[in-house]
Formats: sequence, C-alpha cells, structure tokens
Amino acid sequence: MSELSLSKIRFHTGIWEGRITNAPDTGARPDIQVRYLDQLVDGVMLKEGGTGSEWNLQVLVPSHAVADGVHSFVIYDAASDRKLGDFTLIAGEAAADDLRAEVTLLRAELDMLKRAFRRHCLETN
Repeated sequence: MSELSLSKIRFHTGIWEGRITNAPDTGARPDIQVRYLDQLVDGVMLKEGGTGSEWNLQVLVPSHAVADGVHSFVIYDAASDRKLGDFTLIAGEAAADDLRAEVTLLRAELDMLKRAFRRHCLETN
C-alpha cells in the first residue's frame, strides 16, 4: 500500500494549489478532504496530473475564512484518515513568531484524533 504525499505548488487569488504524488497507478481518484474549523471545505478540486500517480489539488478558500485572525486548513487522505498537509492564513495584526497558527493547527489535529478515537470505540463495541 502506497502512502500519498502532498507538496505545495502555490497560493494565488484565493486558491491553494498542491500536487499529490505516490498515488496507486490504477486511475482511481484519491479521496481527499480539506477541513476548516473541523468542517469539510467545499470547492476542493482534484485533477489527474502528468502521470497516473500524480493528482493536482486545488482548494478554494471560503470567503468567510479571509478575515482577521488565524485560519488553518488541514488536508487529509480520507481513505486512510491520515493528514497529508496543512496551510494557514493569518490576517490583521500578526506578530512575528505568532503561536496562534500553531495552536489552531493543534486544535485541528486534535479534532482528527477525536474522530478516530470515536470510530475506534464504535468498532470495538
């Protein structure tokens, strides 16, 4: 079983772009989810890349997330419930070495762990 990898290409005009590699070369689309405040983000587009094991990912950042504060997005491989990557937007008065981004990201990862723990508890009963 291969594990997907994600690399950032760019963030431009409200669209975060990345490339998923190491996908099984079966033509099956990877099941990618993006979460913001532990809610699924609409506007996630996945297109075949140059090879059968590459996919181009585009995430349309919701307009309500473009606001003052720290806004973290977490990208998952839903099939394995594994985090592939993340990106954070900071707007307004941002201090150097701002820890708010790290705390927001930790909250998102904690939400992922809670979902996995709940699923495990349901499966073992």
